[in-house]
Amino acid sequence: MQNPRLAERYAKSLIDLSLELQQLDAVHQDMDLLHSICKQSREFVLLLNSPIISADKKHKIINSITDGKISKITQTFIQLLCSKNRESNLPGIVTSFIELFNIIKGIHKVKLTTATPVSEAIKNSFVEKIKASTNIEIIEIETKVNENLIGGFTLEMDGKLIDASIQRDLNDVKKQFANNDYIHKLR
Repeated sequence: MQNPRLAERYAKSLIDLSLELQQLDAVHQDMDLLHSICKQSREFVLLLNSPIISADKKHKIINSITDGKISKITQTFIQLLCSKNRESNLPGIVTSFIELFNIIKGIHKVKLTTATPVSEAIKNSFVEKIKASTNIEIIEIETKVNENLIGGFTLEMDGKLIDASIQRDLNDVKKQFANNDYIHKLR
């Protein structure tokens, strides 16, 4: 069971420790690695959540996966999680850590969804336009393809959505016809 408040507390503690030891970037790389492992392997996440497998065994499995790939701070942190039976919260802690890291570094995530794949030039164009219209310096853009948009794009950033897709335009026209907006204007 996920507990976002607990995950954020652990992530904040790890951020504070890594700042104190001046290893924030190294720990961030470890968290990126763990995030990709959690995202790519459903079995790994199920293992973390399993009540049948002991915490000690889970710790050994995590160590075998990450051996030589993560820093000593992260290894010790994972050991602490396992000793407190909190290993099931690792995916949430990793996500919270990355979010807090992005806030500290001033990194803004942008999600661009288009009907067809976009080139690097178009991605860079979006980044430059966002930088020009805001005072944001560091932007990481993630692209996704959704053929249902038909054309245009959607852009998500800081909880805001810009929908400039053909699908939205068609839905707006459909609503206007459903409401008989055109008939009322003729009278």
